[in-house]
Amino acid sequence: MYQTKYAKATSLDDAVARLAASEDGKFLGGGQTLIATMKQRLAAPTDVIDVTRIPELKGISVEGDTVVVGAASTHSEVATSADINRVLPVLSGLAATIGDPAVRNMGTMGGSVANNDPAADYPAALLGLGATVTTSKGTYTADEFFKGMFETALDEDEIIVRIAFPVPQKAAYEKFRNPASRYSLCSVFVALTADGPRVAVTGSGNDGVFRVTEMEEALKANWSPDAVSGIKVDPDMMLADIHGSAEYRAHLVTVLAARAVAKAG
Repeated sequence: MYQTKYAKATSLDDAVARLAASEDGKFLGGGQTLIATMKQRLAAPTDVIDVTRIPELKGISVEGDTVVVGAASTHSEVATSADINRVLPVLSGLAATIGDPAVRNMGTMGGSVANNDPAADYPAALLGLGATVTTSKGTYTADEFFKGMFETALDEDEIIVRIAFPVPQKAAYEKFRNPASRYSLCSVFVALTADGPRVAVTGSGNDGVFRVTEMEEALKANWSPDAVSGIKVDPDMMLADIHGSAEYRAHLVTVLAARAVAKAG
């Protein structure tokens, strides 16, 4: 790793000020991506500003029919939260599948969402549930927030503060993991929300997480596995690598969507 300076921000204003004062600073959440990238000498920030101790980023609560998760909440805290398990168990179940215990105890929801890795799990939950992302500068719907692979609506000095998840009528998440890395090779999140069905796919898209509107329309008319089992996605939209071809991943979307609808009931 290259030489860098480390600081703990005590507030949102303090974090932004420290970033502005640095030559090439980066905000640090759980460090599960940034630190690994620095170790590989693929990133060399002059300063890393730890935002996980900022009080505004802490806490998990249920406010009416909405689950609100502070951005500094770890995957483990989301997975074991009694409040989330009570009203939105699909989210805690999803968090429990992320990485291994070491990753879950360090990684944060805000860091994962801000990084928007194409194989990350949380983006599918945000897009599938129609979540709202509140930052140090404003508020975004999930559809507005995700812009492409590793791209979001965030400015360089913008910090995710909290994420609000509307509680759906029903929802499920089906994850097909790479057997070695345990990252999502293809995963599908389905939900029946107050605004209708939503289907989000992660791990497979050329542009990262995406919705399958044709499946959503089919589920609007008939919420059943049969409604989506015949719908195919275009392989040209899909990633292809040593772990799976674009055609294979496109097939997985259909299979996993049907399984998720069946699981949701």
